[in-house]
This record gives sequence, structure tokens and C-alpha cells, in this order.
Amino acid sequence: MRKLAAAVLVVVLLLSVTAVPSEAWGRHGGHGCCWGGWWLPGAIFGGLALGAVAAATFPPYYAYAAPPPYYAAPPAVVYETAPAYTPPAPPAVQREVVYPHGRYVLYGDGVRQAWQWVWVPAAPAAPPPPPQR
Repeated sequence: MRKLAAAVLVVVLLLSVTAVPSEAWGRHGGHGCCWGGWWLPGAIFGGLALGAVAAATFPPYYAYAAPPPYYAAPPAVVYETAPAYTPPAPPAVQREVVYPHGRYVLYGDGVRQAWQWVWVPAAPAAPPPPPQR
């Protein structure tokens, strides 16, 4: 019985607020302010009433507990030593070019010292031995 009385009271209050005569609230020379009357309470309470009807007829919501959070173990940390620095091997370069009368020798590495070819003459032939007497 109480539920029925409360429902009737809510309906009467909503109708009394939403069904306001436009002449009683008229402005601008007897004309209503907006669309023929004072509409703001009707829009608010009418929207609330429609929302209450929609919420009351919606199927019930059953809240399920969320599954417990899953915490994965952090990955194992493996520290490896950095490989030791080994300077690159010098390129295989022919450093001597030999001719019958001398040779060219290559000096420098091309980075810290510029390349330089140097001519080294061959040793003169030994003089003939003195004649035998």
C-alpha cells in the first residue's frame, strides 16, 4: 500500500510541476518565453520521470567480483660482460716494391701518419777484386 501511495504522490508532483499553465508564467506581452510557456521544469522533471521508467524496466545488474589480479614474476636478469675491445688488424699492404736497381718502401699508416713512398737505391755492386800477381 505504501508503494502505491508513493507512486501516486510522485505522479501528482510530476504532473503539477510539468503542467504549469503558460499564461500564469507568460512573459513578453502575455506570450510564453519558449515554445508557448515556461518549459524548463517540465523538461527537467519529465526527463527524470522517463529516466526513472527506463531504469525501473531495465533488467537487474548482477555485479560479479573481478578476478584477482595476476602478477607475473619479473624475468631473470642476466648480466653478461661486454666483449673486450680488440683493435682491428691492419690491412695487408705490400710495403716494398723491389727493382734491380733499388726499391720503394711505404711508410705511414694512413691515419696517424700519411702514406709516404721512399726510394731506397740498391747497394752498388762490389768492386772487382784486385788482380792476382
